[in-house]
Amino acid sequence: MQDWLFWAAVAAISVAVVALLSQAMRRSPAEDTSAGSADLHIYRDQLREIDRDVARGTLPEPEAARLRTEVSRRLLDADRVAQAKGSGAQGRRHGLGVAVVAASVTGAVWLYATLGAPGYPDLPLKSRLAFAEQAYADRPTQAEAEARAPLREPVQADPAFGELMDKLRQAMISRPGDVQGLGLLARNEAALGNYVAAKTAQLGLIAAKGTGAVAEDHASLAEITILAAGGLITDDAERALVAALQADPNNGTARYYSGLMFAQVGRPDRTFALWQPLLEESNADAPWVPPIRAQIEGVAQAAGIKFQLPPADDLPGPDADAVAAAADMTPEDRQAMIAGMVGQLSDRLASQGGPARDWARLITSLAVLGETARAAEVLAEAEALFAATPEDAAAINAAGIAAGLIR
Repeated sequence: MQDWLFWAAVAAISVAVVALLSQAMRRSPAEDTSAGSADLHIYRDQLREIDRDVARGTLPEPEAARLRTEVSRRLLDADRVAQAKGSGAQGRRHGLGVAVVAASVTGAVWLYATLGAPGYPDLPLKSRLAFAEQAYADRPTQAEAEARAPLREPVQADPAFGELMDKLRQAMISRPGDVQGLGLLARNEAALGNYVAAKTAQLGLIAAKGTGAVAEDHASLAEITILAAGGLITDDAERALVAALQADPNNGTARYYSGLMFAQVGRPDRTFALWQPLLEESNADAPWVPPIRAQIEGVAQAAGIKFQLPPADDLPGPDADAVAAAADMTPEDRQAMIAGMVGQLSDRLASQGGPARDWARLITSLAVLGETARAAEVLAEAEALFAATPEDAAAINAAGIAAGLIR
């Protein structure tokens, strides 16, 4: 259903509900006019009794006329009083009722617009699981994902380094089983952004090691495969993740990307089950911590789990005085203080440099503040700065994905 049609239906139903309830409230309950109705009934009985007395000959007509006039006057007065009381109470009741109904309908629409998914059909648990299974089955192949991956600017390497890479590539053609050379080739191809070539070298490394391949070898293959696919976790990457976890169930890289895979196919519950303990067990400088911290609250909300992100104690932040001052600030002043702290981090990294985790934190912080252009500039600078270190490059790439700058 198109959005405009959905909201048109909501508006029509809301108006109908308000009209029906308003009509119901317009009717006066019997108890509100019971006293007035009794008076009217008595006076009408008196008029009928006068007519009966005249008919029996016990009441002269002149006297009957006088009595009729008096009783009729009382009847009119009683009716006027009853109408005034009933209309006042009914008006107040009707106004209050309409206000309550209108507020309820408005609140319901606002709540649905905030927490609901306009335009989507109901998705009970069984349907959601079926949808996730279908999304999992419909993932593109690695070749398809690589063909669709957005083109990225190549890393500008030093000419001398480029010559060494050419020699290394040629050497590996004649020595396909050289474990040390293949590892060096895979790391440097990844640092240059040549993820497809890095994947080929890493596959050769694992084949050369045979049963001696360790969890980190498979985790590195999975990461390179994911980067080559533009961030999508295909069946090829999943197999590498499974191999890494079979070799070491505690491998952080494999656990992070396994959670990301479930998020991509619509299973945030399984993502949270993997990421939450990983976040608790990891040091703050682990490359997967910044992207998890940037995404886990949204994952928990999507999974219907109440979760509050714990503070990162070892990351630089405001002192106790600043925290106390922030409690009395207006939202605008508090936002300005946060922006100032981000600015201090930016200035420190520009003048003194810092580890990849600080650059990753700056990228995600700028994105949260809505400074997308600056975040993109910092991302490009950090990518060039850490291109020669695959672990740091992966952390920067993960921050770019979390900030929505890399798809």
